[in-house]
Amino acid sequence: MNSENNDSNDSDDLIIGILESVKTIALVGASANSSRPSYRVMEYLLANGYTVYPVNPGLSGGELLGQTVYASIADVPSPCDMVDIFRKSEDAGKVCVEAIDLAPEKGFQVVWMQLGISNNDAAEQAREAGLVVVEDKCVKIEHERLMR
Repeated sequence: MNSENNDSNDSDDLIIGILESVKTIALVGASANSSRPSYRVMEYLLANGYTVYPVNPGLSGGELLGQTVYASIADVPSPCDMVDIFRKSEDAGKVCVEAIDLAPEKGFQVVWMQLGISNNDAAEQAREAGLVVVEDKCVKIEHERLMR
């Protein structure tokens, strides 16, 4: 994943590049509640050929949509291309820092903060560490808009 266009969060080319190159996703904030956006996004991503590792400490060790749930992104099997964050903006910072620290080991290339989630400080840290960052966008909506 090339991060040259990384300063433009709105770039369709950047989003298409991410959606085409990413194969494995750690979905932080996964929910077992089928009415929650994280559940619907996970279901959609699985149906569209992505490998999704749900991350939720409260559900750790169980299964969600047939996938083992992990307590943290540190527990997700390597390699994993993208961290998709369904957490409050202030909590997204902690996840970004963890993704930065684990990137060499886990292979994280992209940090994606879902619709309504943005953390400028964390995003800048992730970019400085060489990760591609998307903020305040829904991966499902973008996939439907650009890849269908």
